[in-house]
Amino acid sequence: MTPIYRTATLRELEARAKAARPQPSLMERAGLAAAEYAQQLLGPKGKSVLVLAGPGDNGGDAFEAAVHLKRAFHRVDVVYPVPGRTPSEDARAALAKWNAADGRLLAAIPANASYDLVIDGLFGIGLKQPVEGPYAQLIETANAVGAPRLALDLPTGLHADTGAMLGATFRATHTITFIAAKPGLYTLDGPDVCGEIRIADLGVQEAGGDGFLVDDSVLAALPLRRPRNFHKGNAGGVAVIGGAAGMLGACLLAGRAALRLGAGKVFLGLLSERAPEVDLVQPELMLRKPEALLNEAAVTAIAAGPGMGTDSQAQRVLTQALRSNVPLVLDADALNLVASYAVLQSAVQVRQAPTVLTPHPAEAARLLGKKTNEVQADRLTSALVLAQRFRSMVVLKGNGSVCAHPDGRWWINPTGNPGMASAGMGDVLSGMIAALIAQGATPEQALLAAVYLHGAAGDDLAVSGTGPLGLTASEVAERARTLLNRALGS
Repeated sequence: MTPIYRTATLRELEARAKAARPQPSLMERAGLAAAEYAQQLLGPKGKSVLVLAGPGDNGGDAFEAAVHLKRAFHRVDVVYPVPGRTPSEDARAALAKWNAADGRLLAAIPANASYDLVIDGLFGIGLKQPVEGPYAQLIETANAVGAPRLALDLPTGLHADTGAMLGATFRATHTITFIAAKPGLYTLDGPDVCGEIRIADLGVQEAGGDGFLVDDSVLAALPLRRPRNFHKGNAGGVAVIGGAAGMLGACLLAGRAALRLGAGKVFLGLLSERAPEVDLVQPELMLRKPEALLNEAAVTAIAAGPGMGTDSQAQRVLTQALRSNVPLVLDADALNLVASYAVLQSAVQVRQAPTVLTPHPAEAARLLGKKTNEVQADRLTSALVLAQRFRSMVVLKGNGSVCAHPDGRWWINPTGNPGMASAGMGDVLSGMIAALIAQGATPEQALLAAVYLHGAAGDDLAVSGTGPLGLTASEVAERARTLLNRALGS
């Protein structure tokens, strides 16, 4: 998996690398990498390029790139809106190179000018304040240019650690990020403003990372390959508990998803007094009363919450589930109940069997006693606090879902698309996680694989034209089965 580093760690990596006085310098390497990427986007020589350069090292990267592009016989305009502001030492050297190359230096984007590429080198990872005033106007003008837009390190206006947009934000079609990936590129608003992302490590090699970007290696690592001498008992059993009156569909979706991901037996513990005795669409599901499942020997994983409701019956059943000694996935109303009752919070915290929490931002806010916008303002920290507080694996769902372990490890998932913002998607995910745990995957393996696979299935459907508009949770479960079998070589 691709390592991801927070800003503080990146500063340390950069400082150590600079102290070694590499030749060429990090800025020169960044400028060359950016120019090479830009030329791939531009094609043959003679194209017109607009470069936005700021007063810091990001601006220095931009000047270095501009020099290379001019030498490659492209027409390059550099907009440097603060000529009176002294740049950093390395950036001054890059600016001197541009001046020595008889480069054109402008204070603003020329009116009615046409460009084949716009390069953003205004502000990098050091940005902490909203982009306002003349810089905001400059970005808005640049965003309106009808050409590909390349951001250096990350788009100006994007917070490197949180993915939040700080005021006016450059909307890149492509981003080349230096040294290593940053969290903000992949979560919250990052994917909407970064476009295609390329990582240029600049020769700075470090083991590990603060976190990791999930990829398809999590599927290949699942312990799901079956010998011929195999029976359904070897594939575990999932109990899905929920389905109060008027909300049976959520429980059915979770159960059907668990079947499609390979669980040997799937039981539904339905709370509704008018629950059917059989699912006519999926008769393989075994429908029971919730209490009957909590001592079922065949159950090796429980998913609680889909369509559960929050009445006294739901509270009683959830309390019993929390006392079980099998892995437990908590979703939807189960999370709302935990957020509402201190005794349930304590029950989660003291569980000996593994627990997985799957909140969306509003559910996470209730669990943390915060507002939803506060959770979204720092999704990574919110997920980590939840994991540590509840001694559980956590996925904070949303654009760039964040997975967190109670020991402080974290991951960001890059798959998924806006078409998946529809009813039942979370129910399907909880069923998928439970199915993988039931078959022998660790909670960590199951969570990462299910979150990645869930999003990948949605992406695959969107590419094929089934989505994004009108994409359903049932379709995602079906496609997830196909992709999982393909990844396992089945």
